[in-house]
Amino acid sequence: MVKAKKQSGAVSQNAFAGQAEQPTQKAVESALGNSWVLWKQLVAELKQEQKLDGEEWNSSGLKYGWSLRLQLKKRNIVYLGPRFGSFMASLVLGDKAVAVARKSKLPAYVLKVIAETKRYGEGTPVRIEVSELEDLVPVKTLARIKVEN
Repeated sequence: MVKAKKQSGAVSQNAFAGQAEQPTQKAVESALGNSWVLWKQLVAELKQEQKLDGEEWNSSGLKYGWSLRLQLKKRNIVYLGPRFGSFMASLVLGDKAVAVARKSKLPAYVLKVIAETKRYGEGTPVRIEVSELEDLVPVKTLARIKVEN
């Protein structure tokens, strides 16, 4: 089943858009609500399974809000952008990673996003809205593919 909310169309706004200061853990937890547990689980599992060794908050400007970058040897692997009640997991895949992802058993909506998203110089961006436990699987799969490729 393709979930419309998971597709790259309408994107909910970052919970910290318009905020100049990096959000506190308490503010992130409050914004995410029930999704806070998923956020913590995803961060912990990616660090353990993919040996991610860095994290830093970043803002591209007041308009865009804040995101948490999860890194491996200073290479950005996944960006987590807090929303109200959910969060956006974003990855930028290189050509080799895209080819591997297309052959994987990712959900149809993720493969559709990969197929329809414009490729930029730095790679193909993939965004997945996370609000349920099942949403963690494709994010973890794509992170693994990115790390390995």
